[in-house]
Amino acid sequence: MLAKRIIPCLDVHAGRVVKGVNFLNLRDAGDPVDVASRYESEGADELVFLDITASHEERDIILDVVQRTSEVIFMPLTVGGGIRTLEDIRRLLSAGCDKVSINSAAVKDPEFVREAALRFGSQCIVVNIDPKRVPVAGAEAIPGVREDLAVIPRPGRDGSEEVYWDVHINGGRKPTGLDAVKWAREVEQLGAGEIVLTSMDADGTKDGFDIEITKAVSDAVGIPVIASGGAGHPSHLYEAVTSGGASAALAASIFHYGEFSIDETKQYLQERNVPVRRIPLPAKSE
Repeated sequence: MLAKRIIPCLDVHAGRVVKGVNFLNLRDAGDPVDVASRYESEGADELVFLDITASHEERDIILDVVQRTSEVIFMPLTVGGGIRTLEDIRRLLSAGCDKVSINSAAVKDPEFVREAALRFGSQCIVVNIDPKRVPVAGAEAIPGVREDLAVIPRPGRDGSEEVYWDVHINGGRKPTGLDAVKWAREVEQLGAGEIVLTSMDADGTKDGFDIEITKAVSDAVGIPVIASGGAGHPSHLYEAVTSGGASAALAASIFHYGEFSIDETKQYLQERNVPVRRIPLPAKSE
């Protein structure tokens, strides 16, 4: 069995790491290069930068951040946020990132995924999928959705209602009418090399990942699935890579706020027979 990956995610705004809830009340949390170096020393397998810079004019800032970061770390670096064109991808890869993550642009133009994979290789094209449970009752039909990708009803958690796993875009605010599992299969066929699956229902709750949707997508595709959204304890990451079948788990606040270290999380998994890559850490001074 391949080692399961633990991946911290950093929100980057105007060239700085920021912390907040749903991008509100942001406060400075340091230089991305320094934070990335610390995570690498703690044993992170990969790192994700999410560029939340609002204006297109400031895109050059993230390119500088990527270049400076890639010069000092050796773990794979993925960058997402606002990627809309092949030129965006080319510039980020040239700056030193290993993979790019696309979301809204893929939904709006699925051929963009195919073109990106053909141009740069599937290994560096990641598609973010943000599903949300939407009750069938009262759900509005969304015009223009391909029939073979349209949402299908599934039993709700308590069995009392049927729900859709509707792919959302624009930060989880806009439904698309696409079924999350069908869309995952589609992006795999288009050439995506990896999927980041962020449950909009679980994100920010720290109550654990949505294991049901994680398993459904992991079972449906042959490419790696990274579980995202809801991590609050190492046990949640354990559930994601075991019951959920994910190849990796992504987390933010539990690492950023020092609640658990990456190595503590990996030790938790290792003690439960989950294969992980751990590096020797310096002994703590007394």
